Order: sequence, then structure tokens, then C-alpha cells
Amino acid sequence: MNDANAKTLEDEINEKMKSLILNLLKNEYNVLSSDKGSDSLALLKRFLISFSSRTATRDRLHIFTTNYDRFIEYALDNAGIYTLDRFIGKLNPTLRMHKMELDYHYNPPGIRGEPRYVEGVVRYTKLHGSLDWRFSNGDIHKEPLPFGCEINEDAIQKPYETKVIYPNSAKGIDTVYFPYSELFRDFSAAICRPNSVLVTYGYGFGDSHINNIILDMMTIPSTHLVIISYDLADGRICSFVEKCNPSQLTLLLGNHYGNIRILTENYLPKSAIDRISDRRHRIEEKRKITQKESESEDE
Repeated sequence: MNDANAKTLEDEINEKMKSLILNLLKNEYNVLSSDKGSDSLALLKRFLISFSSRTATRDRLHIFTTNYDRFIEYALDNAGIYTLDRFIGKLNPTLRMHKMELDYHYNPPGIRGEPRYVEGVVRYTKLHGSLDWRFSNGDIHKEPLPFGCEINEDAIQKPYETKVIYPNSAKGIDTVYFPYSELFRDFSAAICRPNSVLVTYGYGFGDSHINNIILDMMTIPSTHLVIISYDLADGRICSFVEKCNPSQLTLLLGNHYGNIRILTENYLPKSAIDRISDRRHRIEEKRKITQKESESEDE
């Protein structure tokens, strides 16, 4: 618009975005280098495996996140979970918006022509962009950026033009543009269908554009919403719940359920494909029963 303040505003936005990117990288580094970092990431892996280890013949788990950081990707990689995220290519992964439902299959030994679905595969979408996404010649690429790396501040040039992240409050308006329109279309298509279940964890219901899609989902009687939260998010969760049918809701609210360690160790199911742990658990249960019987006989 040829406004005289445009250059000043762009410089300020670049500085704020640069600060955000450096803080995200610093946070990754601090977790990796801390004494409890490995324990925290192991806990996150268990949390993700509880959801992602469903039987391969069922619909794939689809993870949607509004975060810019890469903790979920890092935990998925360490857990050996395959990720389908619309990026194609190895050396310079490029975001593709075609609707081909790509998946992982394998041929069982001795059986040809009957491929089976690979277990432990998830679909993954970052609705508000990511720390390692960048614009280049009209395309979006995932740049090679090691998790928790230390980066020179001078290496981040003009993030306003190159980085695909959302550090602003006008999300409702901006999401009508590429690529966010396509990512939100994926979100709507994944949840707005019969018998779908959406689990939110740590989401404060502060994004109206996301809330509207969830409310659309709730108009389908067979859908269900599970809300897990450490608190009431300043009353926003209560306001949202009032718009929903109570029979379609499961609420796990408070610092007890919201604590990821308590939630993972006491409430979430064991991995469906973790047969070794399942076998161990059954043996231990059997031995406890046997031990109790022998003690009662001695008495």
C-alpha cells in the first residue's frame, strides 16, 4: 500500500519472528541437555505409542498440532513410528497437496501379492506451520535442521518472507490462504465424519477457526470428543462445552489427569503391538495368584 511505515513494521516482525525461532531452538536444546530430558522424551514416546499402536487394518491415527516446535516428530522418530505428513522427497522434502492416500505396506514372507498394512504408522499435520518449514520459489520445503541444534542468529534472514509459522493473532483470516487452507481442510475431513473420535490434550480452545471445525464435527451424532486438560483454560473449555451435546463428551480436567506422567502410567492403554510387555504382565499376574495360593495353603 506504499505506506511509509511498511519497512519499519517488516523489520519489527522479522525481529520478533527471529526471537521466536531462537527460543524454540533453545527450548529443544535445553530439554536434550538436561538431566531429565531423556526421561521426559521417554514419557512422550509412551504417550504417543498408546494412541498410534492400533491395529493396522483400522484407520490411521491422525495427529494435529498447533505447535511450531518439533518435540512430537522427535519422539515419533525415536519410537520407530512411521510418519505420513504430505512432504515428498529425501534431500529437499517438498509439501504436496494432492489427496493420494499414501500408506506403508509389506509382503509377508512366503506370501506374494497380498500386501499388509504396516503397524505403527500415523498421519501428522502441523496446522500453524513449523520451525523447519520455509517458503522457496512458491513451494514449501522442510529444511534440514537437527533437533536441539545451536544456530547463529545471523543465519536467520528475513523470517517474515521465508518461515512458515504463525506468531500472530489473525489466524482466522490467514488460514484461508495457502498452505493453511489445505491443512485445515485435512483437519475437517479427518474429524467431520461418522464415528470419529477427537482427543484434545493441552489445547485451550483459544483458536476460533479450530473450534468452529470441532463444533461442525459435533453436529454428527456418532462423533465423540475427549478433552484432557490441566486446567479450565481461563473458562474457555467451559464455554465450548456448553455448546456441545453432553453425551458426546468425555472430560478429564484438572492437574491430576492433565499431568502427562499420571495420565500415561495410570489411564492410557498399553500398546496394542507391545506383545512382550503384555506377555510379561500376564506372567506376573499369574505368579502373584500362585504366590497368594501357596501363602494361603501355608496358613
